[in-house]
Amino acid sequence: MAAAGARSQPPPPAEGSYAVARPVYSELLFQQRHERRPRERSTLRDSLARSCSCSRRRALGVVKSLLPVLDWLPKYRIKDWLLSDIISGVSTGLVGTLQGMAYALLAAVPVEFGLYSAFFPILTYFIFGTSKHISVGPFPVVSLMVGSVVLSMAPDEHFITPSSNGSTLNTTVAGAIINTEARDAERVLIASTLTLLVGIIQLVFGSLQIGFIVRYLADPLVGGFTTAAAFQVLVSQLKIVLNVSTRNHNGVLSIIYTLIEIFQNIGNTNLADFIAGLLTIVICMAVKELNDRFKHKIPVPIPIEVIVTIIATAISYGANLEKNYNAGIVKSIPSGFLPPVLPPVSKFSEMLTASFSIAVVAYAIAVSVGKVYATKHDYTIDGNQEFIAFGISNIFSGFFSCFVATTALSRTAVQESTGGKTQIAGIISAGIVMIAIVALGKLLEPLQKSVLAAVVIANLKGMFMQVCDVPRLWRQNKVDSVIWVFTCIMSIILGLDLGLLAGLLFGLLTVVLRVQFPSWNDLGNIPTTDIYKSIKNYKNIDELQGVKIVRFSGPIFYGNVDGFKKCIKSTVGFDAIRVYNKRLKALRRIQKLIKKGQLKATKNGIISDGGSMNNAFEADEDIEDPNEPDVPTKEIEFQVDWNAELPVKVNVPRVPIHSLVLDCAAVSFLDVVGVRSLRMIVKEFQRIDVNVYFASLQDHVIKQMEQCGFFDDNNRKDTLFLTVHDVIVYLQNQVKTQEGQDSILEMITLIQESKDPLELMEEKITQEELDVQEEAMRSLAS
Repeated sequence: MAAAGARSQPPPPAEGSYAVARPVYSELLFQQRHERRPRERSTLRDSLARSCSCSRRRALGVVKSLLPVLDWLPKYRIKDWLLSDIISGVSTGLVGTLQGMAYALLAAVPVEFGLYSAFFPILTYFIFGTSKHISVGPFPVVSLMVGSVVLSMAPDEHFITPSSNGSTLNTTVAGAIINTEARDAERVLIASTLTLLVGIIQLVFGSLQIGFIVRYLADPLVGGFTTAAAFQVLVSQLKIVLNVSTRNHNGVLSIIYTLIEIFQNIGNTNLADFIAGLLTIVICMAVKELNDRFKHKIPVPIPIEVIVTIIATAISYGANLEKNYNAGIVKSIPSGFLPPVLPPVSKFSEMLTASFSIAVVAYAIAVSVGKVYATKHDYTIDGNQEFIAFGISNIFSGFFSCFVATTALSRTAVQESTGGKTQIAGIISAGIVMIAIVALGKLLEPLQKSVLAAVVIANLKGMFMQVCDVPRLWRQNKVDSVIWVFTCIMSIILGLDLGLLAGLLFGLLTVVLRVQFPSWNDLGNIPTTDIYKSIKNYKNIDELQGVKIVRFSGPIFYGNVDGFKKCIKSTVGFDAIRVYNKRLKALRRIQKLIKKGQLKATKNGIISDGGSMNNAFEADEDIEDPNEPDVPTKEIEFQVDWNAELPVKVNVPRVPIHSLVLDCAAVSFLDVVGVRSLRMIVKEFQRIDVNVYFASLQDHVIKQMEQCGFFDDNNRKDTLFLTVHDVIVYLQNQVKTQEGQDSILEMITLIQESKDPLELMEEKITQEELDVQEEAMRSLAS
């Protein structure tokens, strides 16, 4: 009973109503009564003059846009913000120091170069960046992509030597001797060269104002890609946690080969490293969960990575884990900075393809994170300026042996949650990293590499949790969920660079398919309103007799004109070309029968001979008569109702409508092929006496139709109306004025064998016979 009562409840009352009285507007009438505002078209000379003009205010604006620090630093509120920035900078610096060392393992370079990468990019971003909260430095996904290039260009196999020379050599699993000193030097050189090239690409993109490129990296694509990257990072760090040696695999299925080799060598696991790594993962993830749950009660997040690192370093040093248990430790960390070096640009050609994907991914991650915090704190970031800022940062860092920098989610979260207000916090965090580089390097030498790898794995939780987004995406938009899954799988199988490209192409393909096959609706009128909705989706909708309304939701261009024609055919229920051809065929049959004397033609129509049996019904065959003569013609007007029974047996499809209305409100643009197709559609329907009207065309679409020559004597502007309701009211008025007349008139051509005019038999027919013929025609036309 409750359910029945709920179903019977009336709809909520309308909050208001309105009544509008206005003329029925066609586009032509509307433009005549309402003058369009003229658009001022500036010449190229005027545009160049405006762009090249200079004033003090404009010059200051350009300088501030290129150097945002000049805009926000003079407004810095020392009393309100400085203490918060100091606290935030110290916390972020401690986390950044540890993450820099950990992510260096992903980039396949010694850990001290991770410290450099956590220091130098901050200095330039402070000057050129527009985000107040992101923490610039290494990020695991980008570091892994850098490491993939480094390992492919400098694998261990290139540094095998038969000699043995003490500490500079290390034995691999296959028993070969690797010159690690030469290998590491070459890998650092490759990483810094790649960083320089990525910076150049980002700077060029920013200078050309093409920061919009990141829009093509949709959120589902980025989610699937970063989840796959997290899986790649997990596998790459797993061998460090277990301290088992594997070969460096790159390319398609490299992650599968790495996993197989890890499990094949799992018996060689170093228990000291495994236990240290496992404890680090468990402790870090547990404390991070506490930080998230009690973030409103804890003023500063617990820097668990730093605490665990200090404890692990002390245990490793006290227990001498390297000597007693053969644990893998960091070993040497040189103090101080290296002098700037120009990377070899000759290597650019070998890494150009990968550098594009790294440049775009690094930028996309930074801008995505930056926009989140910009929205939260009510300010905006400039996408193009961010390209320039990261480009300059990576170029600058490339000279100091760094690898590619972007922003890290966890580090940025620490900087913002601890009260960071501006990039002053970033500079302070860089100072903490500098202290570690100059003074604390020696203290971290006993630290186990498995602890650093475990810190990296513990920070992957957020990226792995993105898998939970897939069910939600499936409910909201199935195409987006397919993009997510496809990108993730391809990135795992093909590698990050090819996987990203595959995901991007697949995402663009879905856009193309959605544009090529857009939705369409057959519309009806909500009674007593000017609202038109789909007859499939709503009940109690009126369809005007003799009129079909089609709404096409998408542009009309060369890629979807066939789909556009199919949707019209499906809506009206017949093929206009087939109808026209069948009518022509029927007329040819009538002509033959008239010549045989089996039918008589009068100005009132076609009738059979009253004194003979009507043998006009013949088989409906589509085969044309090749012997049919091509003879002169004469036009005679006949009133023919094509929906009635014809005196010849030809299956002519019935046409139940006299008007077709195309609702073009959702048509965003037309191309030449689209305009040509519209002309053909109008012509095809006009030949079978169906008028085509256009409603709700946008001004720029009408302009495209004018430029493509759509309008002529047959396609006039008075068939364009302001709204669908304007067309319907116009047609209703037309029906009222033409009531009582035949709705469909046909001009047919009678073909004769001779050149003489067709002689009608009117004078030989008695008045009685004429009366019979007229009565027959009236019944035929009814």
